[in-house]
Amino acid sequence: MKLFLPSLLLLLCSILIESCSSWTYKEMYPTLIDGRYDSEFPYRGCSTQLEQITETVKQISVVVYYKTYVFSLDDSVTSENISRVLMGTKLPEPTFQDHSVAGTGTIISDNNGRIALLTCAHIVDFPDTVVARYRAPDHRLTPFLHSISLKSSQTIFLNEIAGTTSLEVLAIHRDDDLAILGQSLTAEQDARIRVFTYPLGRAKDLEWGSFVYLFGYPSGFRMITKGIVSLSKKPPPGSFVVDAVMSPGASGSIALAVRDGVPNFELVGIIKMFPAKTSYVLKPSWQGDDVQYDPLEPYRGDMFVEQKTEIREGIAVAIPAETILSFIQENRHRLAQRGYDVRSWTDSPKTEPK
Repeated sequence: MKLFLPSLLLLLCSILIESCSSWTYKEMYPTLIDGRYDSEFPYRGCSTQLEQITETVKQISVVVYYKTYVFSLDDSVTSENISRVLMGTKLPEPTFQDHSVAGTGTIISDNNGRIALLTCAHIVDFPDTVVARYRAPDHRLTPFLHSISLKSSQTIFLNEIAGTTSLEVLAIHRDDDLAILGQSLTAEQDARIRVFTYPLGRAKDLEWGSFVYLFGYPSGFRMITKGIVSLSKKPPPGSFVVDAVMSPGASGSIALAVRDGVPNFELVGIIKMFPAKTSYVLKPSWQGDDVQYDPLEPYRGDMFVEQKTEIREGIAVAIPAETILSFIQENRHRLAQRGYDVRSWTDSPKTEPK
């Protein structure tokens, strides 16, 4: 009898603890199975799924080369006579410039080595011609050209896949800031490719405080971060912003919401921009790693004006999934003719076009 009593008490304590745990679970997570996007932090681990998703997200690097001609005001070069000037024999000596940018893309299809990536248009969209005009003393633009820059080449490539040719822009929508890039891979290169297979969600179903994961390459680092959704009244319908701290290179990052617990991920948008403030500052004629200036001594050298952009941290603007679906549907036949099958996206059961 003395041995029976402690055993009975131990059994009752175990039942009580289990009951309390069950009650606590139900009270803490009462709405996990409600068909809505979750607004709470995931209650269990999903590292395996998150790692698999990161393998579908790639860094895109773009290098653009321009040939630039600078004219004097006495040359009286205008937009009307620029073609004749460029074909003439008295052209000024050109200078050569290169611009490089980086962003994020997600592999959305792989058909016999032909891969397609979804990204933002502004990452890969560079003008063929850039002109600068002289200003009058009252700062108004004159019709006379100061310079003209002509794009000579552009290369788009994936850093993680060595030996590949330049990616091709298969479809682009500048207003929606969306683009689809394509490339053919060898069998060896294609063996290392993983395609994003989670469904398109509905950005219109997001609510204030919905939880999202973001996958991208801010400042060149492959990262997963999290954010909370705030709804936006700006077009298109379903637009939203996220409070995640992002940086250049993260444009094109995918935003995944969770419906009724992990790993029920749905792609609800991609990050397109981070609000920034532009200002002009004076800088010395030379800035190098080995140059130091004495702050107690006045600087007497040449000064130049530099445009400085400061990103407003903690605000990321997204393109909603409905806009993405419309873009893919509009281009699906053209993509199919090129050998890129995106039917798994256009047949998505969850999303409706904008």
